Amino acid sequence: MDELRLERPTPGDAAALHTIYSDPRVWTHLPSGRHAELRQTEEMVCAWIEGWECDGLSAWMVRDAGTGELLGHIGCSVKHGAFWNLGYRLAHEAHGRGIATRASRHAVDQAQRVRPELPVVAYLLEHNLASARVAQKVGLSLQHRGPDAGNPDPSAVRLVYADRPLTETQLQATLV
Repeated sequence: MDELRLERPTPGDAAALHTIYSDPRVWTHLPSGRHAELRQTEEMVCAWIEGWECDGLSAWMVRDAGTGELLGHIGCSVKHGAFWNLGYRLAHEAHGRGIATRASRHAVDQAQRVRPELPVVAYLLEHNLASARVAQKVGLSLQHRGPDAGNPDPSAVRLVYADRPLTETQLQATLV
């Protein structure tokens, strides 16, 4: 990851991250997830900062090591006290460069080190083949396939990948 810098988020990252989160090109698999207001991105960054303080790990800001340009975020955050959620979003221009896989591998390793009792989970929409490939490349395997509750598209299918079999409670936590 020599060409990348992973940094803990600060409130000052929200504006640059909002540029990514408001770009429809990075939301082709879930258009309803796009951030219309900067406040949404600010709240998300604040939640990551709190995650670092409470859990010792959360999302990193991913920067180009040479230019300092913000490329997106990648990391694992504790969800519902039941699992680590591997999540990421990269600028459209950063897609297809292996960044998600390299940084996600590091995030999974860190989550397994910080709280090894919690499974690492990635949940995604079935038609998001690139995210499914990343989940598989970092050692997660398919644990569940079913309707994506709350998705505006009633035909949407959620896939849940994890680094181990999930208990029923853990699985249910990934579906809310």
